[in-house]
Amino acid sequence: MRTRAPAPRQCTALQGCARLIRFGRSPVALEATMPHTKNPTPQATRPARRRRRLGATAGIGALAITALVGGPAFAGHGDVSLAGSNFEIDTDANLKVDHAAPSVDWVSFAQTGANPPEKRKADLPPGSGDDSFGQGSKEDTLVPTVVDGSIPPNKSDLTTFGLYLEETAGDDFLHMFWHRVQDPTGTTNMDFEFNQSETISDNGVTPVRTAGDLLIQYDLANGGTVPELFLSEWVATGDKSLCEAANSTPCWGDRVNLSDSLLATGSINTSVIPEAESDGLGDVSPRTFGEATVNFSAIVGSGCVAFGSAYLKSRSSDSFTAAMKDFIAPTDTGINNCGALKIVKTKKHAAATPTTQPHAGVVFSVSGGTLPAGTTATTDANGVACIAGIDAGSYTVTETVPTGYAVTSANPQNATVVADTTCATATPVTFTNMPLTNITVSVDSQIDGGTASTIDCDAAADPPFEQVTGADGDGSLTKSNLLPGTYTCVIIIDP
Repeated sequence: MRTRAPAPRQCTALQGCARLIRFGRSPVALEATMPHTKNPTPQATRPARRRRRLGATAGIGALAITALVGGPAFAGHGDVSLAGSNFEIDTDANLKVDHAAPSVDWVSFAQTGANPPEKRKADLPPGSGDDSFGQGSKEDTLVPTVVDGSIPPNKSDLTTFGLYLEETAGDDFLHMFWHRVQDPTGTTNMDFEFNQSETISDNGVTPVRTAGDLLIQYDLANGGTVPELFLSEWVATGDKSLCEAANSTPCWGDRVNLSDSLLATGSINTSVIPEAESDGLGDVSPRTFGEATVNFSAIVGSGCVAFGSAYLKSRSSDSFTAAMKDFIAPTDTGINNCGALKIVKTKKHAAATPTTQPHAGVVFSVSGGTLPAGTTATTDANGVACIAGIDAGSYTVTETVPTGYAVTSANPQNATVVADTTCATATPVTFTNMPLTNITVSVDSQIDGGTASTIDCDAAADPPFEQVTGADGDGSLTKSNLLPGTYTCVIIIDP
């Protein structure tokens, strides 16, 4: 969520912060495309709210994560829930509410005839028709290979995953769950990949990765029941030292241990979850359901955030370089508080049908929010220019008027960017141009000096459209850059 060159994003420190964990070896970076960043409108108390439901576009930039120290790590709404969150994470993971209100759990979102705030996606049925990653595809593989066939029984054959973004008066919290067919042997891993781009890669399933995409890694050591959560950011360019495992960029960057930083928590079920309490997952056997909470505000900072989709995948072990196995295809996340600034430009053309036509190649300067100075947008063949993935708020749009045209609409114009909009949904600001015409009226005395003439096209104008011929009786009056209209010229010939 969610194109849009996006604005630079800055990460803000949380109260009680003690140290800064740098992604890509820089604490703050600028991003040049949608997604991911945050809000331009000044906020006196907290960052702009992210989208209230879990879908669009996007651009993120390098992350700055603030580690918390001191104070309680967990809240009373679950055995190991993060402080500030009302969502239950219990040591024996489940989907039902076990604590007093306002505690919530996955079953809280079961609604009839309404849109629940969670996003949930089921995998293809197990067996030969199930899709998975193959041919040795790994986390850093730019376009993982998708194959059909069953997942080996000793690896994580996934069935369902869910997402829920909890917005509180303090921080926002991202909650995730996974469900698999069986308890696999050995070490395993589940990863939640969040992508800003909505463009599908060459495998026809997973999105194209862009700088700032996120990988939240859910590692379970052999026989372990307490997950360790890590975070990596997609690094598009730079030195290989930025990579967690690859020998060159693009790659997933150095991972940060969110669990050690007290920015994430999670658990798996150690006992059976009966069908009546599984929120539609059926009978859930031990070690086949896991959930996690991440302090989303600490990860993404205070600007606008847009992730178009997310998907779940498993690895053959908790080694970052292990081969990927099963995956559940991407679903919309709905995480988008960014907006888009759309400009529509038309021109009049008497010989065209219709006479109002799109105007391509027109340059507009745009200022406001956190856009860098000198930001411009140029209309395409449809007469449309759009900057997506920017902060909501007020902007100023100024047309560079093409030669031969005059602006017949206000210039500049104020534009309001609304959160959770894209180039497809944003209300545009519209500019209209009219072609200009030059007129020339001339007189030519056939006998030099035989006549003297006055050409008067608008004597009341200031200056008047008036010209007196010279001594030879010849002369002309030219007026340039005239808008379409009626122009009456009177020529007085005086012998």
